[in-house]
Amino acid sequence: MEFATFILAAQRGYHQSSASVVRNSIEQAIFSEQAGFSTAWFAEHHFNNYSLVPSPLLMVAHCAGLTSTIRLGTAVCVLPLYQPQRLLAEIGFVDVVANGRLELGVGSGYQQFEFDRFGVNIDEAPAIFSECLDILLKGLKQRIFTHSGRYMQIPPTAISVRTLQKPTPPIWIASASSKTMARAYREGHNLFVTALHDGLETLGLLRGIIKTAAASEGKEVRDSKVSLLRCCYASDDGAEINSYIDNARFQRRLSEALRQRRQQSKDGYMLEEMPTHQDLSFDTMRKNLPIGSINRVIDRLLEEIDVLKPDQIAIQTQLGDFDQNTMLRQIELWGDKIIPAVQKSLGQSQA
Repeated sequence: MEFATFILAAQRGYHQSSASVVRNSIEQAIFSEQAGFSTAWFAEHHFNNYSLVPSPLLMVAHCAGLTSTIRLGTAVCVLPLYQPQRLLAEIGFVDVVANGRLELGVGSGYQQFEFDRFGVNIDEAPAIFSECLDILLKGLKQRIFTHSGRYMQIPPTAISVRTLQKPTPPIWIASASSKTMARAYREGHNLFVTALHDGLETLGLLRGIIKTAAASEGKEVRDSKVSLLRCCYASDDGAEINSYIDNARFQRRLSEALRQRRQQSKDGYMLEEMPTHQDLSFDTMRKNLPIGSINRVIDRLLEEIDVLKPDQIAIQTQLGDFDQNTMLRQIELWGDKIIPAVQKSLGQSQA
């Protein structure tokens, strides 16, 4: 079982400068390596405060120079917003400067707010994503490639700086679509999934979707790696826990507003946090998620692992305006106590 950190780089209000959010995110990646996490993942979003990382590959390249062992991932590169030829060149360059530590996560995107500003029709995102992924695979595996598709025509093209990892870095696909999951299994990619703030029942349903997608390609679930994005927090301090949950709910409110195309902003940048009927109470979130005392978090993680059987759990460490020093201590706590305890329990159960 691997553990990763997922770093969104969110800005909850103007009391946080964009520079401080970025610096805090980088510091969390460095602490993640020191604590023994296997991977640090960076999101990609644009034009509002939901996330301040416009290019996760830039974050990987920068953090590669500040770390030496942790793998560094994009979660995700939103393929319809790129020229795949340029993205291929950047992937090769970043894998070289990261000394072969790049984990390449890709997705189709979901925020119309972003797509409108790039002049891309979000209704065509799944089809554009599929074609872009075709191009990436050609460019990563072939010395010279061409492409003739619905959206793009590419003459014979060579990428000058190629990835150290052959034939490609590990590719992760973020999707809740069984069709896209099936493609991942067909082509040997990994899956990046989430149950948001829901509990074991949703994890069970998610396991079923993944199992069906694998079976449709004659595969077993274990034939691809699965990473579960999860909000987790261990503490005996109720105020700390409430602050973490409050920031987690803030992030979900913004994400849902952007997904449902009902975002609100008075100044065109800072999105307003609007309560909705989908909100979960703090008590429900504590019940659903690995949140609470150290022992409660460990026990809950083991329950969730038993249901979903992921290969990796990526915990959300950068949420809203949660206190940076407190989060750095949390990352250290996971390395010192929680990760070793979970891995020990899994080892005993597998003996």
